[in-house]
Amino acid sequence: MARPDELTFAPLGGVGEIGMNLSIYGLGNRNQRSWLAVDLGVSFGDEEHLPGIDLIMPDIRFLEKERNNLMGLVLTHAHEDHFGAIIDLWPKLRCKIYATKFSAALFEAKCASERNPPKIPVTVIPSGGRVDIGPFNVEFIPVAHSIPESHALAIRTEVGTVLHTGDWKIDPTPIIGVPTDERRLREIGDEGVLALVGDSTNAVRDGRSPSETEVAATIKKLVGAAKGRVAVTTFASNVARMRAVADAANAVGREVVVVGRAMERMVLVARECGYLDASHKFRSTDHYGHFPADKVLALCTGSQGEPRAALARIANDDHPQVTLNKGDTVIFSSRTIPGNEKAVGGIINGLVMQGIEIITDRDHLVHVSGHPRRDELRDMISWVRPQLLIPVHGEALHLAEHAKLARAAGVPKVLVCRNGDLVKLGPGDPGIIGEVPSGRLYKDGTILEDSKSRAVVERRRMGFAGVAFIAFAVTDKGELVDDPEVDLVGMPEKNSEGEPLDDIVFDAVVSTIEGLPKARRRDPDAMAESVRRTVRSVLNEHWGKKPICLVHVLTV
Repeated sequence: MARPDELTFAPLGGVGEIGMNLSIYGLGNRNQRSWLAVDLGVSFGDEEHLPGIDLIMPDIRFLEKERNNLMGLVLTHAHEDHFGAIIDLWPKLRCKIYATKFSAALFEAKCASERNPPKIPVTVIPSGGRVDIGPFNVEFIPVAHSIPESHALAIRTEVGTVLHTGDWKIDPTPIIGVPTDERRLREIGDEGVLALVGDSTNAVRDGRSPSETEVAATIKKLVGAAKGRVAVTTFASNVARMRAVADAANAVGREVVVVGRAMERMVLVARECGYLDASHKFRSTDHYGHFPADKVLALCTGSQGEPRAALARIANDDHPQVTLNKGDTVIFSSRTIPGNEKAVGGIINGLVMQGIEIITDRDHLVHVSGHPRRDELRDMISWVRPQLLIPVHGEALHLAEHAKLARAAGVPKVLVCRNGDLVKLGPGDPGIIGEVPSGRLYKDGTILEDSKSRAVVERRRMGFAGVAFIAFAVTDKGELVDDPEVDLVGMPEKNSEGEPLDDIVFDAVVSTIEGLPKARRRDPDAMAESVRRTVRSVLNEHWGKKPICLVHVLTV
């Protein structure tokens, strides 16, 4: 007798971390499953720990192996942590992509801004619509979030229904779009929900998230009271916030100048999709200098301290068209994502030193999260009434708190998993039944590397202790032809006694070569290894660190 099909779930990114979201659902038996992917996002590199790495993406080697069984990729919304990896990774999968109009339009604009992007077709599904994707029937349920057209997904199968919340919150008065569709979620709960796979980002925060309407009122008040020039920085994807800034500027006769390519792209897409109308006027950057100081407002990218974004360049007085002066005001209408505190702090300090007034969410309600707090999580559970809850989209603490809340709310089964866990959802008792390959890919320039890549590993080491380059020529008998060349990159010039490090290394290299046995001196590889060990040892003795050491031996 054939075994019944199982419905499974595996997170390949976004669990135990913020960003890089990728979830897959499988239907079938362990020998043959059809797969549905949800979202394919990035997280951003940390210059301190991953120098030169711009983007981090989920490792999709499992999906590459299963690409013939991958029915499609569904996008919940168009934030970078949910769709930012598609351009780089889709050529490895070549599956159908399904999204609503705004997400599809923003993805098309993103592709157009890339150099030689692959041609990636997207099937547009109406908000609230349904589509059959292999054995999965997927319904797009509107939810409030900080970008237009965010959706929870009701994924229906012969085994049962999964509600994948995506990013969401309850906002009864959103500036753009519709509130989270409580009525439809209750109806789906009445049908019966096998599993709720839910956003945990704000599971540690009590109460409810404030509304975007409240933020708009605060921004209007602050812009009205400001003297001189005003700059507002926010996430480029937050169209509601852009609209609130435009309304605030219009109310006091200021012209809004958009500064930053991502912001410019978002304005175009939002207009195309009807989320900004003719009353929301945005000027290009070259108009900034045409207006008096009290008649202009700069809407800037760079709220996370990105060094190449508009605000960083303005703070460094490095922007060719936009400047700020003493007495001007900068409003950070955003929260600082964990890990970006140092970069944001550097920009704020630079602005303060110029006499510019800084306003953040510590001072006024100029930002609200797009994710549910604890009371909202309880509401979702009461609407949907799942048999099983799996917390996702959060670090370990967020997942644990969401799980604890779900148990207290009476969810029969709660399961906390990790990236790579293969979870059986049904039929029968749910649980972790295995693992699938998972990990991270690093975008280094135009190349994708895995975590074991020599480039990634060595760059970490170079960032910590620099590089020593040693080069010398020897005869076929192993005798030095001339003095060795020593180049120490990223190291102090002198030790604590004031002795030049390059002189110390030079003497150690010469001494090592001359002290080698004749047989070893005739072997260039053996000679290079002896010198490498000596250099690392002597630098550790005089500096306290062991750098990468590259030795080049030329036999003449």
